[in-house]
Formats: sequence, structure tokens, C-alpha cells
Amino acid sequence: MQRTALLAIVLSMALAASFGSVTAAPVNYQLPDEVAAFKPGPNLAVVQGNCSACHSADYVSTQPPMKDKKSFWQAEVTKMIKVYGAPIDDADVGKIVDYLAATY
Repeated sequence: MQRTALLAIVLSMALAASFGSVTAAPVNYQLPDEVAAFKPGPNLAVVQGNCSACHSADYVSTQPPMKDKKSFWQAEVTKMIKVYGAPIDDADVGKIVDYLAATY
């Protein structure tokens, strides 16, 4: 058992030494241009500042039609905060819901 542990240590040290001289080159890539945009409406800047950090406007525009827009969007914004951890200030929640209900 001790021999196995010693062998594992020696192999680990050898691997560490062999990788110590290798450096990774940075990866550069160009993101595609954003093709979707939030529709103009009340509190657009609040929505862009809070929602665009995690997803594009396409996500919002692909939601199914709903009868009670305000309740639907309130539930969606609440889900983004509670389930996905969106860092949205309480003061912005109503503004976001109002915007979404008015424009989508």
C-alpha cells in the first residue's frame, strides 16, 4: 500500500513538472452582433439594464400569448429572481413588469 501511495506521489510530481512549462494561449473569438432588441416602451432602460445581462430580447418575444399579461410577467420576473437568482432590485420589479405587460 505504501509503495502505491509513493508511486502516485512521484507520478503526480512528474506530471506537474512536465505541465509547468506549458502555457495556454488566450482564446479570442468574436461574438455575433445582437439582432434582437427590446421594443420601445416605458422603463426600457430598466429592462435593458436588468434583463439583458442574462438573455436577449428574443427570449421575451418568444413567450406564448397570454390573457392576463401583468400576472404572467409578474410571475416570470419573480421566477427570474427566486429560481435563477437575477439580481433585480425590488424597486425595479414593478417597472419591469409594467414594461413587459405594456409592450409584449
